[in-house]
Amino acid sequence: MSIPPDIDNAVDELADLFHLLGDPTRLRIVLACLAQPTAVGDIAAALNLSSSLVSHHLRLLRAARIVKAERQGKQVFYAAADAHISGLLANMFEHIAEPIAESTTGLDA
Repeated sequence: MSIPPDIDNAVDELADLFHLLGDPTRLRIVLACLAQPTAVGDIAAALNLSSSLVSHHLRLLRAARIVKAERQGKQVFYAAADAHISGLLANMFEHIAEPIAESTTGLDA
């Protein structure tokens, strides 16, 4: 892993990204966009949310470069911004699926 030269700014950006993904509704919205580009109405229907709420969350996720938007005719389709986002989520799901191991450091919480 390479450490960015402006570590303070990078830490702030990463904390903001995790904060955005820490909201269960936003996380579900991102997950709904992973398999294929998906329209707001389809995301709203799949998650039983209003289109306006989904649009609000998508604006935040797009500003943070977590999702990207692509207009096709009158509709806008949303997808994960890049492979880093889908990889991060896949790694985190693998992490939480692991059995809890005994501490090997000798430090108990």
